[in-house]
Amino acid sequence: MKAMSRLVCLLLGLQLAFTSVATEEKYPFENAQQRSLFMELSKELRCPKCQNQNLADSDAMIAADLKRKVHELVLAGNDKDQVISYMKQRYGDFVYYQPPVNSMTIWLWLLPALFIVLALAALVMSRKKVSVSLDAQQQQKINELLERDK
Repeated sequence: MKAMSRLVCLLLGLQLAFTSVATEEKYPFENAQQRSLFMELSKELRCPKCQNQNLADSDAMIAADLKRKVHELVLAGNDKDQVISYMKQRYGDFVYYQPPVNSMTIWLWLLPALFIVLALAALVMSRKKVSVSLDAQQQQKINELLERDK
C-alpha cells in the first residue's frame, strides 16, 4: 500500500513539474514595452472566428496565427497603429473592436441616438393631457359640485 501511495505522489509531482514548464512564455520579447504593446493589441483585436472574443481570450487556430503575426510585427518594431492597420487590411474593420465612422458604419453610431430621441418623443406624446369637450349641462353639474365642496 505504501508503494502505491509513493507512486501516486511521484506521478503528481511529475505532473506539477510538467505543468510549470508549460507556463513558460510562448512569445519572448526584447523588452517590457514590446510585451505590454503585444498584450494591449491582443486585447484590442478581435478573433475573426469567435464573434466577441479578443485574441487573448480565444483558443481558435486563427487567433493563435494572429497572435503570432502580432508578435512578429511588434518584434519588427511596428507601433500600435501600424499593427492595427495591417490587421484591418487583411481581415477588415471587424477585427478591430472600435469601428471607424464611415458610410458603412454610420448607422452603428446614429441608431442608438435615434432610438433614444424617438422613445422620448413617444413618451412625451403619451403624457399629453387629453382634452374632453363637455356640453353645457355637464359643465354646470361640475361647477355645482365644485361650489358645494368649498
